[in-house]
Amino acid sequence: MKILGIDTSGLVGAVAIAEGELLISQFSIQYKTTHSEILMPMLDDICQKIHLDLGSIDAIAVAKGPGSFTGLRIGSATAKGLALALDKPIIPVPTVDAIAYNLYGVEKIICPMMDARRNQVYTGLYTFVPNTPEGMSLERSFDMQVIHEQFATSVEDIASRINEIGKPVVLLGDGVPVYRDILDKLLKVPFSIAPLHQNRQSAAALCSLAMQYASEGRTVSADEFAPEYLRLSQAEREAKEKSAAVDSNSSSDLSEAERAKKRREARNAPGIVRVREMTPEDIEDASLLEKTNLGKEAWTQKQLIDAMTRDDTIYLVAQKAGRIVGLCGLQNISGEGEITNVSVARDVRGEGIGYKMVKQLLERGVGIGVKDYTLEVRASNESAIRLYEKLGFKSEGVRPGFYDEPKDDAVIYWKRSSN
Repeated sequence: MKILGIDTSGLVGAVAIAEGELLISQFSIQYKTTHSEILMPMLDDICQKIHLDLGSIDAIAVAKGPGSFTGLRIGSATAKGLALALDKPIIPVPTVDAIAYNLYGVEKIICPMMDARRNQVYTGLYTFVPNTPEGMSLERSFDMQVIHEQFATSVEDIASRINEIGKPVVLLGDGVPVYRDILDKLLKVPFSIAPLHQNRQSAAALCSLAMQYASEGRTVSADEFAPEYLRLSQAEREAKEKSAAVDSNSSSDLSEAERAKKRREARNAPGIVRVREMTPEDIEDASLLEKTNLGKEAWTQKQLIDAMTRDDTIYLVAQKAGRIVGLCGLQNISGEGEITNVSVARDVRGEGIGYKMVKQLLERGVGIGVKDYTLEVRASNESAIRLYEKLGFKSEGVRPGFYDEPKDDAVIYWKRSSN
């Protein structure tokens, strides 16, 4: 079986090709470059160097999370796009499991730690146990035993769990140097730290574990695959905390049980519109929405995947009753934010969804360094023009005959920080 492995869950960006028991090629970079810049060039370089026809691979293994939200989004979107184009299955591999697999055959406790910020780590507990009865053969092979599956927790909690087991432990992952001083104080058992060639994400280890998963039938289609974040993104956490604060202030006379019930009812209400970051699972619906609204001018699934996986973009969707009813996107170009997409489903127009999306897009743009915003709109699109002007955009020019089918001028709008 020939497998393409992709891991962009952390600072390491790694791609590998493995076939059977042979690692054919691996390309790994751990540097402050964005995965959107290096992932496809790495894969292209491997294909050229080993004369690989991607159509010859049997499956795509991808680190499904946890990890960097942006990194997972890039890896997931790339894997899904390739799987759809090549009609190949995906082998989702838990990130922490794959890191632990670097230490195949180690019979001590293995504890990977990925820095999750806020004094937390993505972690798990593992060991390898021989699967060949003694005396039958001198050869030994091992099964990875998951003592505690991957989860997000505090450094204090995982140290306490290790101490309870009471056995020597090997630590690895980018969280170890970050929390080394704390671990020195908390751990009560002998510990060692994996050497540099074994202590970070490895596409080779990912492929090796994926081979085992494939033999067990643990594959999914591109449509079924979804990353596993383990916890909310920072933006979602802040929104949740803000919502909780509002609920608390407005319902101070209610019991905690009543407030919880009220929040559940609000979340499940079919009329509630939620604006959130677009994920790879939204691509098909977002593309269909674009096509319905814009016809030949609509962005394709590939264009949306390419756009959302860049580190200088923000793409949001609006969801109502489980359905994607809105899409908007922004790209930061040297401090100027170009709003590239704004689409709202026709049957929900007039409900303020466009305003809600674009307002949040402008707020989030500040976080990636945007100071001024610009967009183009059909001169005949009066409702969109009213929306943009309501948000503070001002017309600064016209491009005659810019749009086709039907022919129309493009009005150029800007929202400048100096205004």
